[in-house]
Amino acid sequence: MNDSRSKKRKKGGRKPKLNPRIHRYVFRLTDEENAKLLSLYEASRMDNKAKFITSLLFEREMKTVKVDKGTVDFYMRLTSFYSQFRAVGVNYNQIVKLLYRYFSEKKAAVYLYKLEKQTAEMATLCQKIIQLTEEFEAKHLKR
Repeated sequence: MNDSRSKKRKKGGRKPKLNPRIHRYVFRLTDEENAKLLSLYEASRMDNKAKFITSLLFEREMKTVKVDKGTVDFYMRLTSFYSQFRAVGVNYNQIVKLLYRYFSEKKAAVYLYKLEKQTAEMATLCQKIIQLTEEFEAKHLKR
């Protein structure tokens, strides 16, 4: 009678896995090999070394993300430069409005002529910046 009760009683704990991992392998690495393995593991951003090693063994696709600080710095500076360039455009519009409001048409035209020269220089500078950005992208970003 005790046997039938013990078979019917539910045991607590974890459910058994359908496909348990029961095979174990041990291998040894040199210091250089271990350093390389650890750097690959950190670059993969996986949370388990065993899963990482099995993915390496069975050639599963792994994603690694490398962050180039120079590229990030370039991007941040380009973004700040773009915001400054927009601010110059806003100031340009405000200056034109003020010229026509407070000066005669002749005087405003003289100042606008000077402003147009500066704008042309800025446009050529902007073209050079665009060219440098495209060269940087071609050399460093599209590998």
